[in-house]
Amino acid sequence: MPSRLWQANCACTLLLALLLASPAQTQPLPPGPHAEALLQRWQQLRPTDALLLGEQHDAPQHQGIQAQVVAWLAGQGLLAALTLEMAKQGGSTQGLSAQSSAAQVRTALDWDERAWPWTAYEPAIMAAVRAGVPVLGANLSSADLRAAMHDRSLDQTLNENALSTQQQRIRDGHCQLLPESQIAPMTRMQIARDRAMAQTIGKATLAGRTVVLLAGHGHVVRSLGVPQHLPASLTVSSVQLLAGTAQEGPAAGADFDQVWPTGPIPQRDYCAEFKASRPP
Repeated sequence: MPSRLWQANCACTLLLALLLASPAQTQPLPPGPHAEALLQRWQQLRPTDALLLGEQHDAPQHQGIQAQVVAWLAGQGLLAALTLEMAKQGGSTQGLSAQSSAAQVRTALDWDERAWPWTAYEPAIMAAVRAGVPVLGANLSSADLRAAMHDRSLDQTLNENALSTQQQRIRDGHCQLLPESQIAPMTRMQIARDRAMAQTIGKATLAGRTVVLLAGHGHVVRSLGVPQHLPASLTVSSVQLLAGTAQEGPAAGADFDQVWPTGPIPQRDYCAEFKASRPP
């Protein structure tokens, strides 16, 4: 499975595209530091079947914003499902009551605390559960990922330029330290995960409501990630939650629909950490 460095560093994120028919239909947001900004952005967005929220995994601001988005959509009756990179396919809260405990939800999702800190994602997940909205694992199991490494048919799911770009992202995300022989297998794993998330979203869509995906921003790049595997009949909005001071607005090129800067976070040298974690 791609390293957490790749997950945290992988290239992109996307902005919120919500389905407000008119500003007059808006309701108060849950309290939070970005509440007013969220409401303003939502008023600018088109109706969408799938809203892909691309985070930087080690940016707590991003998980806070995701929780606000999920809570607001659920409160409006507009949330069809919450889908997660952070849980495997087959994990689901369907069948649980809205009063289920966090422990019951973690069990239903087969949550892996070693990979994903529950406290970071609990607010978004429990907001959906409390509203009676299903939360669905969208990632692949380790066994499925190992199989994907050898599935050459995955190379054909992206065009030649996109495949080459995805392979370069794998190199960059692993600090140029991977043997070249591992680039194609690791890229297939990334593609397989994107396709699995898209399949989960596609099965959860409901007319007039939005499926939300929480994932690393590399998975929501329009030209490379989950959007490439979604049916053309679905309207899709991809949002990049970007830690830093970049200018807000439509994203350049085909990466995202919107970029939403969330302010800086403490700087880390991911490559130095990655090199230090490797055996001598």
